[in-house]
Amino acid sequence: MEASLSFRSSSFLPLTPTSFSPHFPAKLRLTRLKRSNSADKHQNHSILIGKACGSDENGSVNGFPVLPNKIFMEEAIGAEYGEGFETFRPDGPLKVDVDFLNDRLQEGFLQRIRYAMKPDEAYGLIFSWDNVVADTGALKLNAWKQLASEEGKEIPQDDNVQRLLLYAGADHVLDKVLLWGRAQNDLDRLKLRLSQLYYHNLVQLSEPIEGLKEWLDAVASSHIPCAVVSSLDRRNMVDALERMGLKKYFQAIVSEEDGMDSISHRFLSAALKLDRKPSKCVVFEDDPRGITAAHNCTMMAVALIGAHPAYDLGQADLAVASFNELSVINLRRLFAHKGSSFMELEKQIIETTPSRRKITIDTIF
Repeated sequence: MEASLSFRSSSFLPLTPTSFSPHFPAKLRLTRLKRSNSADKHQNHSILIGKACGSDENGSVNGFPVLPNKIFMEEAIGAEYGEGFETFRPDGPLKVDVDFLNDRLQEGFLQRIRYAMKPDEAYGLIFSWDNVVADTGALKLNAWKQLASEEGKEIPQDDNVQRLLLYAGADHVLDKVLLWGRAQNDLDRLKLRLSQLYYHNLVQLSEPIEGLKEWLDAVASSHIPCAVVSSLDRRNMVDALERMGLKKYFQAIVSEEDGMDSISHRFLSAALKLDRKPSKCVVFEDDPRGITAAHNCTMMAVALIGAHPAYDLGQADLAVASFNELSVINLRRLFAHKGSSFMELEKQIIETTPSRRKITIDTIF
């Protein structure tokens, strides 16, 4: 068999989460999370809300610690020069980048024949969780409003501030925009509470983005594999997908446990799990930064207009207002200019032969 057929994506994925907090004693992990005296009046209220969403006395939700994580962080785009991530195998570390995946995930002979007959199956679809699968923008805004209510603060209704609440890091918003935290202990406490409120709102989420389920039905009928990427932990991610009735549509999930450091690395990990070349994958995003990350990975990008206006999504290969506007033929058109690599006619270089010289006979008189 060809080498490409023996390649297994699971061998390159990190096997352990990047969070090492469970290995430390509980006292060491909780020392920096002590509340200041000014926050004692909110302690009982926090415990009640925590227990309502499945939180225990250690501040965890559904058995998972709710610490400030990448949900309220501005992640790096990544892969600006095609670089990927490094993982470990029994024979040593292995660097997985864009060129490596495009080369090693080449279709074998039998796969190429199948894809020639059913070209749609050669694609891989990657969906961003935020505002593409679920309306997480509303979850974040509600978490900020609830935090402001608990702290006796007000959030300005300015459009720029509202945008920063959604897309900027919690550190920057709390310290530079809202000016709520002066000491590091206050910032840590507010970020922890913000994450708790977000997870509390997440367990109430039960409806996906409009038109997504119908689009996934159409994609499933064409046997196109799908993946969803997020900075959520896997358990909360799977639970949310099950509540929305979408888990059956996704063959791969990239979550916080995969240890990816940037948006591009999440997309590359999804392509690896789907066993599809990055150049054959389509990313569904609503953020210009995510579209840039997809292009850095040699992937196509479909932008969902909503959280960002259409003129901010001009770099996308296709922009739609709703999933209802999509059809499988749109995917074929995205790759139409690339042609097919199966039995493609090769251009033959023909050497130009010099023109024949006319033989003339000069008669000398």
